[in-house]
Amino acid sequence: MRVIIQDNYDKMSKWAAEYIAARINGHKEARPFVLGLPTGSSPIGVYRELIKMNREGRVSFRNVVTFNMDEYVGLPEDHDQSYHYFMHDNFFGHLTDMKPENINILDGMAADPEEECRKYEEKIASYGGIDLFMGGIGVDGHLAFNEPYTSLTSRTGVRLLTEDTRIVNSRFFGNDPDKVPAKALSVGIGTVTDSREVLVLISGHNKARALAATVEGGVSQKWTCSALQLHQNAIIACDEAACGELTVDTYKYFLDIEKAERL
Repeated sequence: MRVIIQDNYDKMSKWAAEYIAARINGHKEARPFVLGLPTGSSPIGVYRELIKMNREGRVSFRNVVTFNMDEYVGLPEDHDQSYHYFMHDNFFGHLTDMKPENINILDGMAADPEEECRKYEEKIASYGGIDLFMGGIGVDGHLAFNEPYTSLTSRTGVRLLTEDTRIVNSRFFGNDPDKVPAKALSVGIGTVTDSREVLVLISGHNKARALAATVEGGVSQKWTCSALQLHQNAIIACDEAACGELTVDTYKYFLDIEKAERL
């Protein structure tokens, strides 16, 4: 596991965007580069940087296929809190060369949610798997909508959202947790960790315990983010504010090892 520590959120976002762009630009295979994407506040800075790079001609999305992590059950695509809406408003709608047919987001209005999830897994497999999955985590360490105690080998499926998650997300629903859907469709932990690379963004003091659990804790269903410890190509990009619960030795180790990488 690599842990990239940046001074602040903006620098963390810039580092992650440049890393993703380099992976896309370095992809020489005929098949598309397959990119997994999250929603929420964590990736907004990365999306802004990638949009800027795309408009400046520094990265093209012409040969990129995307799969989003999740979607609320019961929200139509045009609902302003659906993740379809979020992704087009914050990212896809601003790119110069993203092909609409290459965008994949789970359908929260599907008549058969389980079948929708099964087909999503099949479609990922049809592209040869995901090359790089970017994600964020919640304050309780959940990755996508895989709440604590979700199986670490889980696949895409229907997830019940905890009260804590609905309270946190209520800021987007007029601060009313009852307006937050109780269910979501989400990729599984196994879906994410099957990716060739995983890049997780962790920022802010409120994510400090989750970062420590991801990096220093034992692998446990209580902290689904801890599954990243078992991935050969997992990267955590974080800011200083999120490092408050790391031990000094851990913090210094990752700073030192990245400094050595640059020499």
